Amino acid sequence: MSEIAKLEALEILDSRGNPTLAVTATLANGIKATAKVPSGASTGKREAVELRDDDLQRYKGKGVLRAKTHVETEIQRRVHGLDAYDQAALDKALCELDGTPNKARLGANAILGVSLAVARASAIDRGLPFYASLGNESANLIPAPWFNVLNGGRHADNSVDFQEFMISPVGAPRYSEGLRAAAETFQSLKSVLHKKGYSTAVGDEGGFAPQLKSNEEPVELVLEAIHKAGYKPGKDIVLVLDPATSELFEDGEYVFTKSDKSRKSPEQMIEFWKQLLDRYPEIWAVEDGVAEDDRFGWQQLTKTLGNRIQLVGDDNFVTNPTIFRRGIKDGIANAILIKLNQIGTLTETLECIQIARDNGYGAVISHRSGETDDTSIADLAVAAGMGQIKTGSTSRGERIAKYNRFLEIEQELGAKARYAGASVYERWQAVKA
Repeated sequence: MSEIAKLEALEILDSRGNPTLAVTATLANGIKATAKVPSGASTGKREAVELRDDDLQRYKGKGVLRAKTHVETEIQRRVHGLDAYDQAALDKALCELDGTPNKARLGANAILGVSLAVARASAIDRGLPFYASLGNESANLIPAPWFNVLNGGRHADNSVDFQEFMISPVGAPRYSEGLRAAAETFQSLKSVLHKKGYSTAVGDEGGFAPQLKSNEEPVELVLEAIHKAGYKPGKDIVLVLDPATSELFEDGEYVFTKSDKSRKSPEQMIEFWKQLLDRYPEIWAVEDGVAEDDRFGWQQLTKTLGNRIQLVGDDNFVTNPTIFRRGIKDGIANAILIKLNQIGTLTETLECIQIARDNGYGAVISHRSGETDDTSIADLAVAAGMGQIKTGSTSRGERIAKYNRFLEIEQELGAKARYAGASVYERWQAVKA
């Protein structure tokens, strides 16, 4: 009775007010579950294709009715009767049906919606929490979150080139205490910004987005907020940066178009990061420190700083197992950002996480800037057991939904729940040593 009986899709809105898909899978026994698909703004060139309608009369071309139709017709005919418990077979069938290397025909949004909805229905049918159903019934490690507290780049209309300035409460004994530390720091940052006369309006992911004087000033402001909240930077709370440098890369150089209009070669960009880390040893990780197309820059960045901090590849790996393996062989980065909709199926996502584990790379589960209230990535992070997640600030409901899901999981696990903060901190110290 665990066969897939019916698929339905609905065009809904994401957190930026753009259309996305919600897919509902119903099993032969009547059990049903829904998955809502996120959407990115700063995207890698090799990501799986998010199918849009290109009908300028609806949502300025961003409608997803074609993807909805694919779910309810061609995809439904192919997967009807498949065993919902066999996720690998389902996802293989979806990829073969699409027939393209980047899911461009049916759309990664359509395929991911089906992949996730069926997985969630399977969990309900098994009587298991989603994180346990994903593969390991003993999963109990709640990740240390990366909270996006200041926004720039394409996520905010301000003068900061870098996209995300984040904090991670690694020193907390439990997830709930880490969440409290982050929320208190976020409120302290609001007070710091207000005192300095800066705006406290927020960007796409819930972080503040004021007009600032430089790309370094956000670091100073965050450190001040941590102190003000009563915590110790570099011990209780560490910093993480995502500059989204692919957005800055033009003709082989990095152009700081929003701040000082300067241009930097790959070598100068690496030296910039080296000097920034010398000034701010509280920084634990940098995501996309150089651009996805800057292979030489990535190799040099990893050689120069890979023994000091976590260097996380996002745009260059795009949660693609083949591309990720090639990057590991090339000596690029020491961690990977994991985004479900970059690759389009749950099976390929889990494969990427396993590759990271097998090769000693970190793996950070991630949301997208265009999110929904779907909490699947929270359960995925616990199931993966890799210990880190980024899913926005402690504001905006679509972000808070994930953090509240971790509170539910912590309560459900009781004494078995472990918080990854200490292990994250220990790994940071070991890397720096």
